[in-house]
Amino acid sequence: MAGDRGTSGCHGGSAIFTTEGDKPMCSAISAGATAGLIGAAARPLPPTGDAGFATAFDSWGERRVLMLGESSHGTDDFYRARAAITRHMIQHHGATIVAVEADWPDAAVLNRHVRGLPQGDAPPPFRRFPRWMWRNRPIGELIDWMRDWNRNRPPERQAGFFGLDLYNMTAAMRSVIAYLAEVDPGAAEIARTRYGCLQPWSERPGAYGRAVLSAGYDACEDAVVAQCRDLLNRQAPGPDALDAAQNARLVASAERYYRVMYRGGPEAWNLRDSHMCGTLAHLLEAAGPDGKAVVWAHNSHIGDARHGEMGQVMGEHNLGQLARQRWGDQVALIGFGTHAGTVTAASDWDGPAEVKTVQPSYPDSFERHCHDSGNTRFLLDMAADPALTESLAAPHLQRFIGVIYRPESELASHYMRTLPSRQYDAWVWFDRSSALAVPTLDGAPRDVPDTWPFGT
Repeated sequence: MAGDRGTSGCHGGSAIFTTEGDKPMCSAISAGATAGLIGAAARPLPPTGDAGFATAFDSWGERRVLMLGESSHGTDDFYRARAAITRHMIQHHGATIVAVEADWPDAAVLNRHVRGLPQGDAPPPFRRFPRWMWRNRPIGELIDWMRDWNRNRPPERQAGFFGLDLYNMTAAMRSVIAYLAEVDPGAAEIARTRYGCLQPWSERPGAYGRAVLSAGYDACEDAVVAQCRDLLNRQAPGPDALDAAQNARLVASAERYYRVMYRGGPEAWNLRDSHMCGTLAHLLEAAGPDGKAVVWAHNSHIGDARHGEMGQVMGEHNLGQLARQRWGDQVALIGFGTHAGTVTAASDWDGPAEVKTVQPSYPDSFERHCHDSGNTRFLLDMAADPALTESLAAPHLQRFIGVIYRPESELASHYMRTLPSRQYDAWVWFDRSSALAVPTLDGAPRDVPDTWPFGT
């Protein structure tokens, strides 16, 4: 989940980044010219519910990895657009992996549901903040559609729903132990002992990092790495073994993540995105040479970090960069943006979901150029015109709204400088967008029912 991010670079101008990461220089860029180039190259899109919306993305249908972004975690238009594209890629281009910026153990509950597999004792998924990201109507509708699509299809042709993220360490430990209890009770006892080191922190894993920094406290690294290694060495076939192996990897990654996050710097972010790319690689490997994935993640994760402040100033890499480095031109990165409207977000971490007004995009930002192009909803191929590519290879402010949105400090909190045509292969634009709906009861926000998505 993307958090608040600041900006740096040149005051009153655009910072020019080089691929070697040299110190930024400043250059004036004609806003009117850029907006005109965008307007000429933009392909108008029908509403997301129209069949013609998804067919516009057929140009990238044969890529092995199609990444679909979002400039906020709480915009209904982005969810519905990505769902329409995902259904089309499954139906017409053979995608069998839907991999999202969500925790693996929670997404596994939905994966079993779409495949018609028994749930066992798994608790309701996605109960942690920010619940609205995945417990919402567009996701529920996509899950129902995938379940219908998979019905009467053999397992190897079914589409699965997977989480790439590493936060739910407690559920991952529980899943590893439950799997081993079925196949090897003795190994389950060993796992229970090893994971016991982390049990005091199961409800507050963030506190683990603080404790590790305290003198005399021994980290749990060796125990969780040994458990991961033992489970991977079992090399058992089947979806249950894949699930258990990935949960073991998650625990090892999460232990390190919470251990390093208090040191500051880029290490925690880089570890998280490396874990997400590794998870995607394991999914593609399990699917075989013809496996194809549609990935949902925030623009800050899929826009190639090398071409902006993330990589060249902050020292961070991300999922999109790592995927391009690993799979080359078999990857397509498509960002999503908006000028104004509403968004569902919180004011502080663990705060309540609020429907907030999105400020009009900042003057001379990439989003403002899109707005000034005069098109309300479009698809922009970054390679459609050499002049467009060159113009958008210059630095532009770009907006990133995570699960927290602070419009009162928007420029400092939510904008970074990027080179859009190098970050993305394409861009989807909704000039005015709407907040992801949060169900209410007596006027107060509440989650969708605990029975979601399995009926009421």
